[in-house]
Amino acid sequence: MTDAPVYALMTGGGTGGHVTPALAIADALVASGHSRSSIRFVGAARGLEATAVPEAGYVVELLTLDGIQRSFSPRAMMRSARAIVAFVVALARCISMLRRLRPAVVVGVGGYASAPCVLAARVVRIPTVVHEQNAVPGIVNRIAVPLGARPAVSFPMARWPEALVTGNPIRSDVGRVVRAPVQPPVLAIVGGSQGAGRLNDVGLDLYDRWRDRTDVAIRHVTGPKHADACRARLARLRRPTDRLAYEIVGFEHAMAELYALSTVMLCRSGATTIAEVNAVGIAAVYVPWSGAAEGQQVANAQVMVGLGAAEMLTDATCDIAHVEPVLAGLLADRDRVAAMARAARDAGRPDAAARVGAFVEEVAGAAA
Repeated sequence: MTDAPVYALMTGGGTGGHVTPALAIADALVASGHSRSSIRFVGAARGLEATAVPEAGYVVELLTLDGIQRSFSPRAMMRSARAIVAFVVALARCISMLRRLRPAVVVGVGGYASAPCVLAARVVRIPTVVHEQNAVPGIVNRIAVPLGARPAVSFPMARWPEALVTGNPIRSDVGRVVRAPVQPPVLAIVGGSQGAGRLNDVGLDLYDRWRDRTDVAIRHVTGPKHADACRARLARLRRPTDRLAYEIVGFEHAMAELYALSTVMLCRSGATTIAEVNAVGIAAVYVPWSGAAEGQQVANAQVMVGLGAAEMLTDATCDIAHVEPVLAGLLADRDRVAAMARAARDAGRPDAAARVGAFVEEVAGAAA
């Protein structure tokens, strides 16, 4: 990093669920008049931010970091020990960096990659905003808020009644989507950027059940590493008389377009997925990933079920016996799907990035 004036230091990442909102907030700050060069990033060398941030035109400082393992096996404990040492080194580096750059504000978006810089900001007493994407806050943000960081949240939560509810920042192209559902209605099966084996299996089982249907089309996003295996299984399932329109793609490069034309989504309940589905206004069946930290995806999905915007199945019940009747029932009930879509749209906040950006400016301005 050079020592050019820095307005905001964005920190966090590791996964798209953290990097996407961070980039959206940065873009919102640029849109409000801050130069792109005055917005810097700090993240993990092994995280998505290492490539995504430079591609978006921002400078990023990369730290050697790793997450604490949720296992007590000897190998996992050794990795956790190395992660703790790396964290201490990164914390010292961030303290030095903040003292040199003196940004007006530090913005943390969660994930292990945000921990050293957010904590360093509290040590150096630089105003700090943290954004929490999930209904259950992550451990870094749970530590940062009692230390004085100001929270912005995607979902209202009792833990921080003073938090500003902004929604979860999303990509600008998704925020601009105008729905244009097609006929026959499209069921989109999406397991996230890496795909989900459980959803892939049930999607192909649906093909086997619905091969004769012409009143629905399915676009199945398998994830790149699953695409070849899924295509091979689909080829084995196909019969010359099949009528179902069923398309497999490994990675969806035109996600905004898929949202626009879809009638129902079958997907995981990561915070970014929910924010995008809500911003567009689509009925959804969520299958929370059981491996998500502290049941975050379950809590996210439960919020949407409570609002009448979604159905929820568990990983354990994500099989053809449970999924098929839920989806068939929705596709046969246009009024219910329309009501769910309206509820999702009412919960959506396509302007979340601008809301967080304004909050960041407020916190920075109050300390000036």
